[in-house]
Amino acid sequence: MSLVDSEQDPFSQVGFLQFEIVQADIRTNLKQVKVGLSRLEPSPGSLIGLPEMWATGFVYEQLDALSKEVPELLEELEELAVSHGVVLAGSLPDKKGEGESAALYNTLFFSGVGAAGSRGISKQHLFSFWKEDAWFQSGRRPAPVGINDRGLAGGLICYDLRFPETAQLQCRQGADLLLMSAQWPLARIEQWKILLQARAIENQVFIVAANACGRWEGLQMGGHSLVIAPDGEILAEAGEETASAVVSLNWEVLRELRGRFNTVAPTPWSGEDSDKIFALDALVNVVAKRKKVGQKIVFTNGCFDILHAGHVDYLQKARRQGDFLILGLNDDQSIRSIKGADRPINEESKRARVLAALGCVDAVVLFGEDTPINLIARLTPHVLVKGADWEEHEIVGAAEVKASGGRVERIAFTNQTSTTGIIEQIKSGN
Repeated sequence: MSLVDSEQDPFSQVGFLQFEIVQADIRTNLKQVKVGLSRLEPSPGSLIGLPEMWATGFVYEQLDALSKEVPELLEELEELAVSHGVVLAGSLPDKKGEGESAALYNTLFFSGVGAAGSRGISKQHLFSFWKEDAWFQSGRRPAPVGINDRGLAGGLICYDLRFPETAQLQCRQGADLLLMSAQWPLARIEQWKILLQARAIENQVFIVAANACGRWEGLQMGGHSLVIAPDGEILAEAGEETASAVVSLNWEVLRELRGRFNTVAPTPWSGEDSDKIFALDALVNVVAKRKKVGQKIVFTNGCFDILHAGHVDYLQKARRQGDFLILGLNDDQSIRSIKGADRPINEESKRARVLAALGCVDAVVLFGEDTPINLIARLTPHVLVKGADWEEHEIVGAAEVKASGGRVERIAFTNQTSTTGIIEQIKSGN
């Protein structure tokens, strides 16, 4: 339940612990948290933020091994939080999956939330300038965490701050407060303050921002951890050295602001999905503009005669390979030449309209040739996606995409549903 619907205040106090992270030394960093918490003496019910990767630092080559210690660390953090009656929140390396599917995430864990174990929100936007994308996977759609059945807290991790939609999405799901966990450098500390105040004002929400201080590989961390009110007022601010703070929040400020005018609730559907259906020449111009701003273009193709769950799963995975997914769609004539006179079941305009309604599809373009090689040549995508049942040397356009510096991604269908199977099932009456 969010604060708007509740008579209870989620947190009596909020604050942060700001310190210099000792690289790859979990025990020493945990001790810093314990000492800082004892000195701070927050009241029960408080939320205290910790910096990004507070227990390990960004020691990339060691993170896989260090992540194995995180489950035990989270148990200790849970006990620490419960013993003080508070919620502790900071990011840690988080390994998910097994075998070849295993991947590292940068996850903001909330400990002491009144549920079984810690709960987390993974970093959405990886900072390629620091090579994060070479070591971590991006998180999925974030959702705020329930805190002791009294309110909801959203989470941001460092670079997420530069993407307003990440904060907005969680506030629209009911977050009363945003917790930022960061290692933000001193060189950009003015941007840190401005962006944090902007996120607070535009979402009418409290923000607790815990930053690291000290140095990392010659880079000076910025400190200046903050607590900010929904109207942008700075309620607490640290300097550049080790520091901590805790403040009481006046939740009437949030209620009054949202009662006067609410910038969080309005969520109009402003787009027209059919606008995502393009003629090739028009799409070439759109792609050129997106490449100019640095977007990674992804291309896949198919008939998609009867859209099913297997298609949707495949297209979502394709979209995650870049920033703009183009779907080359066989027109009716080309499907007839491939599959016979009784196909397609759905005509091209209807297939295109349904596919354009998928959030993971950014553009649909029809083609009538036997293969999409002309589309690929004109659009020159950065990533060419095809099903894993195709060997790379069999994939049309693979050589051309790789020659232009791109890559080929083969994605397995996890759902075994097929259009042909659906048609046979309908014919059989089952």
